[in-house]
Amino acid sequence: MSEVKFISPETLEQAVDAYYKSSKEGKTKILAGGTDLLVQIRSGISQPDTIIDIKNIKELKEISNDNGSYTIGAAVAGAVLDEEEDFGNNWPGVLEALRLIGSEQIQGRASLGGNLCNASPAGDSVPALIASGATVKVHGPEGERNMPIESFHAGPGKTNLKNGEIVVNFQFPKKQKCSGDAYLRMIPRTEMDIAVVGCAVNVTIENDKCVDARVALGAVAPTALLVEDASKALIGSNFEKEAVEKAALACEAACNPIDDKRGTISYRKKVSKVLFKRALEKAIERAKKG
Repeated sequence: MSEVKFISPETLEQAVDAYYKSSKEGKTKILAGGTDLLVQIRSGISQPDTIIDIKNIKELKEISNDNGSYTIGAAVAGAVLDEEEDFGNNWPGVLEALRLIGSEQIQGRASLGGNLCNASPAGDSVPALIASGATVKVHGPEGERNMPIESFHAGPGKTNLKNGEIVVNFQFPKKQKCSGDAYLRMIPRTEMDIAVVGCAVNVTIENDKCVDARVALGAVAPTALLVEDASKALIGSNFEKEAVEKAALACEAACNPIDDKRGTISYRKKVSKVLFKRALEKAIERAKKG
């Protein structure tokens, strides 16, 4: 491997400028935690000629709470976010997903921004982020813009970021009263494995009726999915058996998985229904607690 140029900017503007210029000249990668990038470099999957380290940019390491609306910097490590008790009380499903990314040592480095930009269809945090209704702010040569998480990915390993754009932070809406979220995944081993199917559910309940819902699936299509038909099946219902089954079937119908050594197409579709029902039950329990 040839010598790699290493850049460590201290401001977002410097990072964007360096990223935009170096991307036009060769293969450039952004380094936050590095838990995916360094493995890819060592295995030869990725061979960048420039690495831009964004860990020294203050804005990307900040956590803020504006009356219940959280902003989480893209380079905030999972272990750091896990220590934010108020965030966990509001979005336990997001933390559930984040805690599943590797070991405790990995979580000391891995970030939400890195997990999102790695663009793996099986990324655990992505369905949970989609279900939460979070958006991501990106900054590039043309300025800033916000994207819903479900629009961020273009395919396996591919994003809809423009040349020179860097993920800045995640913006979470204020948690609605009597709402709850949850994330579950199916893996062959007991821990530290890649999801065969992942499912996140976020529901809001009023007078025992579902008034809002978001359902997301991972590892069952080229990108994580917002399953709108499942959400529609739940809204207006009292979570009666017919509504839940209709939503589960919508999850199955949304699946467009592959056959591989981890699971068949048929298996993944069946598991999506089971995980949905279990995640829904957990989300309802949390919502009823307020």
